[in-house]
Amino acid sequence: MTSRLSTGIPGLDSRLGGGLIPGTTTAIVGSSGAGKTQLSLQFLNAGLASEGRRGVILDLTSRGDSQNHTQYAQSLFDWTILAQDPNEKFSPEAFFDACREKKRYFADYLQAFPYKGKRVTKRDIDEDQWHEWRCDLASRLNTTIAFLYGNFAQGARRLVVDGIEPVEHQGDSIQFELLEYVESQIVKKDSAWVARDLFRQDYRRYEDQIAQFSYDSKALGAILSYTSRETSLEALMDKPLEEGDYFAQANTVIYLGKIREGRKMQRALYIFKHRGSACSDEIIPYEIDDAGLHVIE
Repeated sequence: MTSRLSTGIPGLDSRLGGGLIPGTTTAIVGSSGAGKTQLSLQFLNAGLASEGRRGVILDLTSRGDSQNHTQYAQSLFDWTILAQDPNEKFSPEAFFDACREKKRYFADYLQAFPYKGKRVTKRDIDEDQWHEWRCDLASRLNTTIAFLYGNFAQGARRLVVDGIEPVEHQGDSIQFELLEYVESQIVKKDSAWVARDLFRQDYRRYEDQIAQFSYDSKALGAILSYTSRETSLEALMDKPLEEGDYFAQANTVIYLGKIREGRKMQRALYIFKHRGSACSDEIIPYEIDDAGLHVIE
């Protein structure tokens, strides 16, 4: 098996049996301000040491970038995150030219739905608006495939999916619909089949070049950063996972929340599950400072 993917947080890696398992998805769940963005960026940045380059961010928000990825990345790692133009058309010739010249073709960050203030659940909008969303999803899908395939083909092995809004029923969310496609049809799919979806009728024309830039999907690691309504760690731990819930399918689930320590509130995390590996079952206190998130030993 490919070696573990470090979270970039040594105290967390040791409690995960060495890190996250490649070829799987991890859900990081917590309320706003819990430290999900810091943890996610530390995971992406750790790729620089182990894989030779940082990972990438797919932002599914439709209400603007409230996650502050750019500011945190700059202050934590002196990393200038570059945003991909969501309306740019994929050019096979330009992509392969960039690969041959060992130049980056895609940027670090893609906001799949480049809007602000739009609701994303079926229960919040009327039938016509829902139809518009589904049509837009289809048009945005090829951009998302190109962004992820292109980055994976050029050596990225880490992905963070951010911007998912809390909903009562995940099946009613256009965000979860795209998320499930990304996981099952891109991240966990053989690279040749992802290329077929991207190149389509031109696949045979570029088949030899595509083969030169294949990658092993089992070496990829993805984190879903999900904002919960619950703020306390206990409430997150007590919430049952329903059948069909995305988090019931994730290989690893880590909750971030608050616990009471005497007369103070303390941040703490809990590894709810970590299939295929030994892991800690303790409540793990952590702090957030200018260097990011770190566990308290």
